[in-house]
Amino acid sequence: MTRRALALTAFGAATLLTLGYGGQSLARVWHMKLEVESLEREISTLRAETGRLTALVTRLRSDPDLIEQVAREDLGLVKPGERVLKLPPSPGQRGR
Repeated sequence: MTRRALALTAFGAATLLTLGYGGQSLARVWHMKLEVESLEREISTLRAETGRLTALVTRLRSDPDLIEQVAREDLGLVKPGERVLKLPPSPGQRGR
């Protein structure tokens, strides 16, 4: 083989290796970038939820009316002697 043919063969092999492995690397980098962006959005959402829950805990520690509201609505608790009437939903509210 001549030097020129050997150089072209080496160049072709290097090009094929670069395209084969380099292309996969670029695809991996692209997918990792998309995953990082998705995780950053999730972190932002979770931080907002954490802030909301922290504010709720702070209010629950100092607001007796909120404590009563949560006990009644979320836990279904009633005061002694109270009666709870559970009515069926009106026809206009069904399916909501």
